Amino acid sequence: MASIVRTEDVLGGEPRIDGTRVGVLDVYELVIDGGYAPADVADQLGRSHAEIYTALAYYHDHPEEMRHLRRDREETTSTLADEALQPPEPAQ
Repeated sequence: MASIVRTEDVLGGEPRIDGTRVGVLDVYELVIDGGYAPADVADQLGRSHAEIYTALAYYHDHPEEMRHLRRDREETTSTLADEALQPPEPAQ
């Protein structure tokens, strides 16, 4: 049976499918935000249908945690975009 785990040194501690680097939030974004069928995501990621549905169930069972992860990702993306647009400091 598929399970969801958190390991501090894998995916920054985000929940993921056990034995993989496939994050719960990544699965949700592919299925819900990306509009892909769970079967297609399972095939694309080389995972079982059960693992994909377990990740989706975890997402829905932990809404506050998922909101926090989304917020962290958005902040990181924004910070990286801001830093990428700034010219480097001149060498002295």
